[in-house]
Amino acid sequence: MANLIGNAVKFGRSSVSVAVSRAGTVCRIVVEDDGPGIPEAERTAVFSPYYRVERSRSRQTGGTGLGLAISRQIAEAHGGTVVAEAGANGGARLVVTLPGLS
Repeated sequence: MANLIGNAVKFGRSSVSVAVSRAGTVCRIVVEDDGPGIPEAERTAVFSPYYRVERSRSRQTGGTGLGLAISRQIAEAHGGTVVAEAGANGGARLVVTLPGLS
């Protein structure tokens, strides 16, 4: 979660939101910002190790391109998922789903 929220703070222009909901035993966490977003064609690739959406922007802001890959691996280790979507304000929207809560 620290990586997802950190990315939203880093790339968001003025707004970052985190919402948590529960449906039965499934927890859903949505992190959304109003930054440049993730192009639709790259929303799967961003979870690959060392992948960066915009190499020039990434050099300016730092990072190794590992954060989202590690975040997805952690979610999957717990039986969950992480997906990237278009945010309501044009930015990125990352949705984490974790099953098995009691």
